Amino acid sequence: MAVLAQIWRHPIKSHGAEALEAVQLIAGQTMPWDRRWAVAHEAAKADASAWSPCANFSRGAKAPALMAISAKTDETTGRITLRHPELGELTIDPETEAEALIAWAGPLVPTDRAQSARVVRVPDRGMTDTDFPSISLNSTSSLRALSQKVGADLDPRRFRGNLWLDGLGPWEEFEWIGKTLRIGEAELRVIERIGRCLATTANPKTGARDADTLGALEDGWGHTDFGVYAEVTQSGVIRRDDPVELL
Repeated sequence: MAVLAQIWRHPIKSHGAEALEAVQLIAGQTMPWDRRWAVAHEAAKADASAWSPCANFSRGAKAPALMAISAKTDETTGRITLRHPELGELTIDPETEAEALIAWAGPLVPTDRAQSARVVRVPDRGMTDTDFPSISLNSTSSLRALSQKVGADLDPRRFRGNLWLDGLGPWEEFEWIGKTLRIGEAELRVIERIGRCLATTANPKTGARDADTLGALEDGWGHTDFGVYAEVTQSGVIRRDDPVELL
């Protein structure tokens, strides 16, 4: 039987991953506190009025050093603690201390890229890479298959996923498009495969590009997809080690 092995969220898009033991999913919404904020760059057209595509934001595909940030959220105060091996630690409220965030993380953006400029938040909508409120699902067996192809153990944080599932066959998740899963108390309908970008080539421990994940996917399986996007259709709490059932 497949089980839920890991739960991750990313409070500030591309600026830190945070592991969870449990989370309440809400029908029609992104994971609570996941991509709640995003850092728009100086050439972005994004504002707080609506969802915007990822090209508007500072992110790991263009600034791999961002991938080494970890995060810890205090949901009571709204303050986020960020850590990076080169920058140390910063605790802020992104809502009121955006300038401090940009000053701290801005040096991680290469000088030949559009520089971080402002923090954006759309109420009740995480800034996921999809134009619908999505939860990303990934398979640990697919990760092992890709690791073998690359020739190195790949850290799951490279893929910035929300849920990691144990007990599947490699790439079995691609067969779930249009189907519904039950995880714990929640149900999710699988919508589409996830096309991957250069962010996955960066090591989340160092922020350095050190693995040709995209080349390995293309060479081994003829595509650059990894994981699937789903939408929550029934609200409920999910916990690590919950069973995963295909309905």
